[in-house]
Amino acid sequence: MLEKNSVCRTRILGYSAQGLGVARVDGQVVFVHGGIRDEVCDVRILKVLKNTAFGKVTEVLESSGRRQTPDCPYYGRCGGCDFRHMTYEEEIWAKRQRVDDALQRLGGSPVVTERILGAEDPLHYRNKSQYPIAPDGRVGFYRARTHEVVETAGCLIQKPQADAAAQALRQYIRQFHVPGFDEGSGKGLLRHLYVRTNALGQSLVCVLANGDALPHEQELTELLRRAVPDAVGIVLGINRGRGNTILGKEYRTLWGSDVLTDTLCGLTFRLSVPSFYQVNRQQAQRLYELAVEYAGLTGSELVLDLYCGAGTITQVMARKAKEAIGAEIVPEAIADAWENARCNGLDHVEFICGDAAQAAAELARRGLRPDVICVDPPRKGLAPEVVESTAAMNPERIVYVSCDPATLGRDVARFAQLGYTVRRAAAVDLFPGTAHVETVVLLQREMVATGG
Repeated sequence: MLEKNSVCRTRILGYSAQGLGVARVDGQVVFVHGGIRDEVCDVRILKVLKNTAFGKVTEVLESSGRRQTPDCPYYGRCGGCDFRHMTYEEEIWAKRQRVDDALQRLGGSPVVTERILGAEDPLHYRNKSQYPIAPDGRVGFYRARTHEVVETAGCLIQKPQADAAAQALRQYIRQFHVPGFDEGSGKGLLRHLYVRTNALGQSLVCVLANGDALPHEQELTELLRRAVPDAVGIVLGINRGRGNTILGKEYRTLWGSDVLTDTLCGLTFRLSVPSFYQVNRQQAQRLYELAVEYAGLTGSELVLDLYCGAGTITQVMARKAKEAIGAEIVPEAIADAWENARCNGLDHVEFICGDAAQAAAELARRGLRPDVICVDPPRKGLAPEVVESTAAMNPERIVYVSCDPATLGRDVARFAQLGYTVRRAAAVDLFPGTAHVETVVLLQREMVATGG
């Protein structure tokens, strides 16, 4: 029987969904921090539960050759990254296995990923950065599985512009003694710093606050503009909610513009603070190219894009379709999507502000049936009624773009019950260093054989 603080010798067999090593000791599964596949390690047990245990590597006795010295001084304290102790090749292997396991074990599908597209540059790729602010004014990132802020001078996956803005905000906090927000009491002012950066290095900076105004707004604006000279705008986001939701519903421009433009797949996109946009531009282009490939467009199809955000996939699909309709429940994102389509000269694109059921009802009212439906939901995946609404529209093909293999597997099983099965799958690494991975899956309607 495993005991806390005991040390056991074991071989690491593989990886969990969170990137932990997986071992078996006396028939019990042990999740091992710092574990790498095929290594024999001494593991100190940190926590023992009924059916599983957690531990960390204290010594490697047989190395796999896949281990490396972490390149970040905050690794193990900041919860942003999961794989900095292993080679990127091994990280890619782990992610592909995670997707295959989800499709087969959770989704009940025999299909495995055709390939995984790793990033050419796994550093400084995030074009959207979100820094929580502690009640005592620390600006950084959360420690793993907590809301304790670890202050960081720099981050290997964020853009330098974002880190510069964070440093300017620290200076503002110290100079003017502005309190951070306390989730427990609901008191304090500064909640998050949000920075979006485009391919040209221009940034949109948003400070999220628990109130309508900040003290010394002009001085804050000047500090941020000096730190991020290519900023196009600085925005105050108002969020008076008691939880840890980052964005609010009200925004006020302190200086410049409240939108940032970027190019993706040869198209131009106008992005406000609330607009959804993939955080890794280079890998997002490869992701969308896969989605278009799986959609099998010939120029005669009607495409419906659910969870369309600022209309990125909708417009990429529209270039090879007869018509494309995007649906999204965030009004600001729909406004951006319409403006994006206008700027890109796409007159066979339209957008509906609503959920999947509302989009389905609108298409039914017009007597339209989509040939292809693309879904790109948040990490929680599709609600059961969205799966049902999507299948009820009877498309020939469904392209599912997923950021969470577990909810993808669950939803694939639900679609199978409604007559749609997985035909192709591929993974794309948009989040190097972290346990997250994107997947594109093609689901096709099963053909029902008829007697002759």
